[in-house]
Amino acid sequence: MATDYGGTHGSQPRRGAQPPFPGQPPYGQQQPQQPQHPQAHPQPPQEQPARSQPQQPQPQQPQWQPPPYGPPQYPGRPPQDWAPQDPGALARRRRLRVISVAGLVLGAVGLIVFGIKAGVQMAPRKFTAAQQEQITNWEFGQRWRDLPAGTIFPASVSYPAPAALDDDPALTLSAHRVGVAKQASCGSSVDPTAAAVLDRDGCAAMLRATYVDGTDSYVVTVGAAVLPGAASAATAAKAIAGDVPADGLGPGVRTVPFGGTPAGGFNDSQRQLSGVVSDGTYVVLYTVGYADARPKQPVTKDSYADGEMTSAGAGVAHDVLSVLAAPVPPPRCPGVPGC
Repeated sequence: MATDYGGTHGSQPRRGAQPPFPGQPPYGQQQPQQPQHPQAHPQPPQEQPARSQPQQPQPQQPQWQPPPYGPPQYPGRPPQDWAPQDPGALARRRRLRVISVAGLVLGAVGLIVFGIKAGVQMAPRKFTAAQQEQITNWEFGQRWRDLPAGTIFPASVSYPAPAALDDDPALTLSAHRVGVAKQASCGSSVDPTAAAVLDRDGCAAMLRATYVDGTDSYVVTVGAAVLPGAASAATAAKAIAGDVPADGLGPGVRTVPFGGTPAGGFNDSQRQLSGVVSDGTYVVLYTVGYADARPKQPVTKDSYADGEMTSAGAGVAHDVLSVLAAPVPPPRCPGVPGC
């Protein structure tokens, strides 16, 4: 069926056909432009796509080249003028370098020397023979000040029986202490001859005590003289022992009686014999007599009485000496004077 378009249903319109809507210009004609009111429906400006700007070539930095001479120049730093250094400055720099190296060497040597000295100080100290003798004398000399009187003079002393009682070698005799005297000077505690010897060799003090044997028959007064050294003590003892006469009563310690005991009447006139022994820095003198106030008589003619008195006096003296002159341990640091 034909239409006003000049075609059939379903076919395309032909050129020059009647327009489908009123006012629409025929195909191929442009629609007249309508004047636009300046205030009617203003259209927003449309964004134009950004055009890519052509990239400007970047100026290339000149590559750094080291100068032909002088100190190296670094990139980004302005070149500096360089001139050869003053020979005097170079010499001063070398001299400072030598001084620095010498200071380091001296410091290292000082540190090594200090380490060696510290090691020697920490090592056990070795003493000469003279130093050992001096330290040993000091140890001996402290005994009489440090020990109590009851330790220096024990309450009871045992000693061997005299040779006259040789029927029983295991037999021992004993003596007990009846009193301890106050400390006194050497000159007032011994006979004048012994006092001269002790004072010459530097005697510092005299300690005395009195004992009675187990049968209350004999009385013994023993005195310990304090000398400054072992050599002076040995010299003094030898000089005193050399003055002992044939009757056995030589220069010795003075008696110390104690009332209310068998030694209450013991005085210098009752002394029968005397003796002296030494060890360490001490000289121990003893004198023996009868407890019954018997006057002095030559006991050397009575072998039994002489042997028993000598055993009692020497036994007490050696016992006292064993306390005061007990062996001293070898000196070592620390713990002794000079350390």
